[in-house]
Amino acid sequence: MSDETSTRRGRPRISFVRLTDVPPDDILAHMADPRVAVHLPLMTQPWDRAMVDSFIAAKEACWQRDGLGHWAILDHDRYVGWGGFQLQDGEWDFGLVLRADCFGLGPSIARAALEFARSDARISYVTALLPPSRTRLAALRRFGARAVGEVTYDGQRFLKFRIDTA
Repeated sequence: MSDETSTRRGRPRISFVRLTDVPPDDILAHMADPRVAVHLPLMTQPWDRAMVDSFIAAKEACWQRDGLGHWAILDHDRYVGWGGFQLQDGEWDFGLVLRADCFGLGPSIARAALEFARSDARISYVTALLPPSRTRLAALRRFGARAVGEVTYDGQRFLKFRIDTA
């Protein structure tokens, strides 16, 4: 999966693997970065190893329940973040949380994930929830996302977008 975004290793080579396939300490280091936390309003306390283990177990439960969930995302076999699809209130929500030094890979990863969604008959559209702190939305719009309103989760406001995949 490549596009015009480049990395230190050349064009991105994105792959999706299960969260259980990457070292938990990679996820812990990722989630401990304050540059990442600033865009995660539901993250109310620093992560520790027990939280990582709980997070992985919860995401694996989604795979068991729904047959789909969040992945660890790799670029050239290097962990760059996590994301994927989670069924919430009857809608497939797409989430993406990248390491701060990999924020530029977002469009490449989203493109690959949306290609996956388009090939899955269960997914006629995806939603994306973004905190108001995310002000750069041009890439999201290039994917055909349209604003559908605002939602509140655990007292935090999010902007809700929809991307048709069928």
